[in-house]
Amino acid sequence: MARREFSAVVLDLFDTLVRWDASQLPTIQWRGRTLKSTVPWLMPQLKPAMDGRFDLAAFLDSYQAVLSEIAAARASEDAIEITCLERFARTLARLGLDEREAQPLAERLSRAHMAGVRRVTWTPEERAWAVRRMAPFYRLGLLSNFDDSRTGREILLDTGVSHLFEAVIISADLGLRKPNPRIFAHMLGMLGVAPGEILFVGDTPEHDVAGAMRAGMRTAWIAAGRDAVAQGVPAPDFIVNDLDGLPAILGC
Repeated sequence: MARREFSAVVLDLFDTLVRWDASQLPTIQWRGRTLKSTVPWLMPQLKPAMDGRFDLAAFLDSYQAVLSEIAAARASEDAIEITCLERFARTLARLGLDEREAQPLAERLSRAHMAGVRRVTWTPEERAWAVRRMAPFYRLGLLSNFDDSRTGREILLDTGVSHLFEAVIISADLGLRKPNPRIFAHMLGMLGVAPGEILFVGDTPEHDVAGAMRAGMRTAWIAAGRDAVAQGVPAPDFIVNDLDGLPAILGC
């Protein structure tokens, strides 16, 4: 018997419904460090576009500085989202390209980067099974911190279960990220149910568990072998090792 205290289940995307494997990315050297990065896949766009001006070390310095800026903005109290396109536009601006030259190149780099991310992302069959198992009993939503709306939806489509989700928010849509309460409020508005009727399911304690709880939702944490949520994060209502353990808890 399905647990009737919930009318909807909302899932995170990465490392909850889909898995992405950074180890499949190519490597590149930067300041004595070996990084996993899509940058080698961007070279066919970068070198011709910069017409002999391309310097890999300068590009990587600018790119890493922009990544640090974006990480700080995302970690701020406002929890804003900055798109992948903006990431590359800022990087190219640091290299001295004017907006007229930089914008079309940033768009091409963004698409090449996202194609690489999609290439190393897949859906374990047991997770797709869990979604199909829950769908007859609960309305389903998806709320993801991801910096490209188009690719987020393509990755969801790749799961084979995208048609079962009636409400989908990618953080790039709104310029907000979990745990910002406004992004959870948007999901509540789309589903039109009380917060306490939603079970939010995710793998990141600070974003998924704490954020959803502040919005009044119940929570299930994907522990993936971890023993406990981080200190200072409230305990979730349920803990499962992976998404395929959730139907048993929900009685479906």
